[in-house]
Amino acid sequence: MKYNKTSIPLYYQEAHSLAKLIRDKEVSATEVVQTHLDRIGTVNPNINAMVTVNAEKALLAAKEADQAIAKGVKIGPLHGVPFTVKDSIDTANVLTQRGSPIFQGRIPEEDATSVARMKQAGGILLGKTNLPEFSYWIESDNLLTGRSKNPWDLTRTPGGSSGGESAAIAAGLSPIGLGTDLAISVRGPAAQTGIVSLKATHGRIPMSGIWPRAPRRFWHVGPMARSIKDLEIALSLLAGPDGLDGFSSGFGALQTKKARDIKTLKIGWLVEPGFGPIDPEVAKTVQNAAESLATLGVTVEPVRIPALEKDFALEVFNRLHIMEMKPAFEEAVKAKSQNEIYKMAQTMLSLPETSMKDYIEAEQAGERLRDGFATYFSKYDALITPVLPIPAHKHGVEEFIINGQKVDATYLQGATVPLNITGLPGISMRYGTSKEGLPINIQIVGKWLDEYTILHVASALESVSPTAGLLPNL
Repeated sequence: MKYNKTSIPLYYQEAHSLAKLIRDKEVSATEVVQTHLDRIGTVNPNINAMVTVNAEKALLAAKEADQAIAKGVKIGPLHGVPFTVKDSIDTANVLTQRGSPIFQGRIPEEDATSVARMKQAGGILLGKTNLPEFSYWIESDNLLTGRSKNPWDLTRTPGGSSGGESAAIAAGLSPIGLGTDLAISVRGPAAQTGIVSLKATHGRIPMSGIWPRAPRRFWHVGPMARSIKDLEIALSLLAGPDGLDGFSSGFGALQTKKARDIKTLKIGWLVEPGFGPIDPEVAKTVQNAAESLATLGVTVEPVRIPALEKDFALEVFNRLHIMEMKPAFEEAVKAKSQNEIYKMAQTMLSLPETSMKDYIEAEQAGERLRDGFATYFSKYDALITPVLPIPAHKHGVEEFIINGQKVDATYLQGATVPLNITGLPGISMRYGTSKEGLPINIQIVGKWLDEYTILHVASALESVSPTAGLLPNL
């Protein structure tokens, strides 16, 4: 079937669909890239998702991609497809300023491993996306490139720290991109804008070329897109050791995908306790997803994970990462004026260091959490949870009333941070809509190294999703 330009616009086509259209010569890579550049010109002034647009180089790369198609040479799975990258991830000869005046004008000489692999697959770097300073907060705002806005409601945040990336993909500025995740940062922003994202098993995708390095044992880089199929393609391209990131060196190549009848799976779902308070609309969305899986023949049941109740993962994480991350911040801002540092970096620098006793206890709590999930996954194939306790919130809010309980903004990480402490893989995907018309995502958690099972579950849910085809009105 020929591409119908009156149906889904090119800027809202999924990455794998664009690749096929280009491969089949129904559209050119140049047309695809130019369409996205035009979309950026129209929409980005309203949402501030893109902070650097790589227009000239992207169009040149698109022209070369079209020439390769004409010559019939072998091409990659993303040949001619534009992609975007969070501005903490190094891009050769393209600004990478980390959301801070301290790094204003910084241009790396080499691509991060993840960027290089996207390019090797034929992807074309379209530009860089906004973030909080040093990738450190749940809202994408900074002194250098300003605040990003949510395409669904400009008065609300698209999240952090990969909020510019989530907003760009949701608004049709990019079909696929790369974000990073220390505690929430590819899954939370995806939930706030209704797209999909994957945090693979820790170490599965190398973090080489991404700052800050510490605490590397919690950091992940992951794909963000508008379809589960695109996440699966991206994982196949990004996974595997690079000889630079020690955490990735223990992994071989991604195992061959094995088809499994979804009816043979046993899946639990959990809202509370263990994650902090959860809004009833979010809780209902998780339950709806579980019930949908049951109608597909999956064995599904509510569960509790005692380890999450014994050791609140967010508190464990805070005791661990402050001790490890603070020195990296101190080194970066050395001899700089406080006026050059945004409020969250200032907050990090002002926090007291964790005592060695508390640090060791937190390490042991992290081990208990890993053991608790290991026990759970000895009986179940996946787990369905919330991503965020609430839909996207207003800009600048630092305290919330959630299900009758007053909490600070860090509680938005309550259901995501356990996966960073344990290294488990997780997918964020939309499955509901709030009364205010905002996306609500669920999180699908899998066993270590078993991304294909949760991708399979996500694909099944995508096929019956009540939110399929919903797009922001921009």
